[in-house]
Amino acid sequence: MGIVKGSPKACLFIGVLFILNLGFCVFAQETSNEERKIYIVHLGVRQHDDSELVSESHQRMLESVFESEEAARDSIVYNYHHGFSGFAARLTDSQAKQLSDRPDVFSVTPNRKVQLQSTRVYDYLGLPPSFPSGILHESNMGSDLVIGFLDSGVWPESPAFNDEGLGPIPKHWKGKCVAGEGFDPAKHCNKKLVGAKYFTDDWDEKNPGNPITEDEFMSPRGLIGHGTMVSSIAASSFVPNASYGGLAPGLMRGGAPKARIAMYKVAWDSVTMGSTTANMVKAFDEAINDGVDVLSISLASVAPFRPIDAITEDLELGSFHAVTKGIPVIAGGSNTGPDAYTVANVAPWLLTVAATNVDRTFYADMTFGNNITIMGQAQHTGKEVSAGLVYIEDYKNDISSVPGKVVLTFVKEDWEMTSALAATTTNNAAGLIVARSGDHQSDIVYSQPFIYVDYEVGAKILRYIRSSSSPTVKISTGKTLVGRPIATQVCGFSSRGPNPISPAILKPDIAAPGVTILGATAEDSPGSFGGYFLGTGTSYATPVVAGLVVLLKALHPDWSPAALKSAIMTTAWKTDPSGEPIFAEGEPRKLADPFDYGAGLVNVERAKDPGLVYDMNLDDYIHYFCVTGYNDTAITLITGKPTKCSSPLPSILDLNYPAITIPDLEEEVTVTRTVTNVGPVDSVYRAVVEPPRGVTIVVEPETLVFCSNTKKLGFKVRVSSSHKSNTGFIFGSFTWTDGTRNVTIPLSVRTRVLNP
Repeated sequence: MGIVKGSPKACLFIGVLFILNLGFCVFAQETSNEERKIYIVHLGVRQHDDSELVSESHQRMLESVFESEEAARDSIVYNYHHGFSGFAARLTDSQAKQLSDRPDVFSVTPNRKVQLQSTRVYDYLGLPPSFPSGILHESNMGSDLVIGFLDSGVWPESPAFNDEGLGPIPKHWKGKCVAGEGFDPAKHCNKKLVGAKYFTDDWDEKNPGNPITEDEFMSPRGLIGHGTMVSSIAASSFVPNASYGGLAPGLMRGGAPKARIAMYKVAWDSVTMGSTTANMVKAFDEAINDGVDVLSISLASVAPFRPIDAITEDLELGSFHAVTKGIPVIAGGSNTGPDAYTVANVAPWLLTVAATNVDRTFYADMTFGNNITIMGQAQHTGKEVSAGLVYIEDYKNDISSVPGKVVLTFVKEDWEMTSALAATTTNNAAGLIVARSGDHQSDIVYSQPFIYVDYEVGAKILRYIRSSSSPTVKISTGKTLVGRPIATQVCGFSSRGPNPISPAILKPDIAAPGVTILGATAEDSPGSFGGYFLGTGTSYATPVVAGLVVLLKALHPDWSPAALKSAIMTTAWKTDPSGEPIFAEGEPRKLADPFDYGAGLVNVERAKDPGLVYDMNLDDYIHYFCVTGYNDTAITLITGKPTKCSSPLPSILDLNYPAITIPDLEEEVTVTRTVTNVGPVDSVYRAVVEPPRGVTIVVEPETLVFCSNTKKLGFKVRVSSSHKSNTGFIFGSFTWTDGTRNVTIPLSVRTRVLNP
């Protein structure tokens, strides 16, 4: 038991103290005969914005229980000085008790080991396979549904696609596997991989004079590995003892482990992972006809949604038709963050996914010649390394001392980190330690030691180098750390809102883990380790959500794609699964908001019983086309329904979206929404508002009463601002609650005052 003061709620704060983020950790170990254990000391909110001052206060506190300043300094394992104040230190039980008795200490708890049991993503999201009453088993793990992927092909020999224990192929499935180079349907397809097609008809036009490269197959087989990765993340069968060279070990499985897989190979370029709109639309067409139940798209169009008359072969066109046929389409928000207005795949019928980390990191221990051990972030799959240690300030030119040594260097930008790695590798360095300021994380997986630390830790290593005539370091093999100690954050690469095309439509919609996600790949694919890969990007967050949508659709086959999307969004976590805050990676790091993670972190166990849904049908999408400037003829063409837009045009704010986003609030506006009861027939919901700062929200009516004769009810939301000048976006939330179910949507409001 830890030593925790105050109410039981204090325990909620303990989890993240072990590591602040995915970036770095420091273990300072000192040879001592006195038995000490690592304790985590939580001090609450930071008292200073200056992290050095926070660290100094930790040092002074430790000096009160140690005999000397040096002993106190050597006891420190971590300083927590970014999101809150606290530290981890090697203490005796009596020292821990002394600190716990102080009035300025919130809690003192012993460090604990966490046992690895699986490859983590779905356990982190609350879906352990051993939980008998959860959605995983209630949906039969998606066994009767087919999930389609528009991607780079599949490596059918992977154990992720074994069909052991699966029943007959679903009767509604009309697709097939197409033969081609290295791909025999009779041999390579089964009750798991039920469809595989490839599309190359426009290759010669788009790539004149360039044949398919020798590292590709003219077939559904994909050597690149991306398609195999995403399909395994969403729907891999159970694969025991999977790992990436010993990292992320455990039982690999998809979100819907019994769902069937159909691969539509549309991406061919091994360098850019490119596709064409022609291939994409053809694949959509085939998938709709084949009978897929859910589509997962880990590709982003160059222009998220081209306005006015550009309704041509495009991702949005194909996905729109899929959605109107009842097929949910899940798409990645792209990897161009953290700048604003970078999110892609922003059509309102798409479920657009942002990427977070998972509560797991990889690290290696570095033991220096002075017997100090420091732990840094590293996806290191090689052997233990012992070598001399050098500091290189100019890694482009000052490389004479590099061969056979571990190099320490300091960088500011991503490209510098990549350049440093290339330079040291080319010159036969034994390893690289990169120090970088700010709140960053590394996703580089490398066979040689590549260690990532922050400037403070880098400075400590540099001091050792300069104090020693022959500095050395021993770097361990890579290790895995998992569990609540890892704080959740929206990744820096994950593209951000607001929506660049339709600012009144929230994008992204939802967030899911997308950092170092273990998945299957071709054994000969670049970066593969025994047929597995650690993938990072919204490409890999997307199939996480897609697999969960399969489970949800299996439970609710009559729900529309919009209803499924609403259930996912209105039940999302606003904290991580353990109740800790979700941050947004960047400089400075901040709490995540709807433009970082949409409605929040996906929580499919709640989504199976959302209570109310914000549903949409063809008329709602026609509403969207009208207000975004499409003419009647174009809308009639794309929807197949004769259309004449009203005059004046309806407001885009009234699209029945599970979020309210007002980009230019001048005077009071009234927004309308309609909710459909999918919970108990006789239900009463009351409104609960957390308004954006300086914004007044009035809901009419404040109570919704449902019965057997009333399944849908509309309501109005009046929004006004007290701000006297222009503001940035300010965020809040609005919830309908029946006391058990909380149906929550984000509120995002920006005030525009034209005449102050």
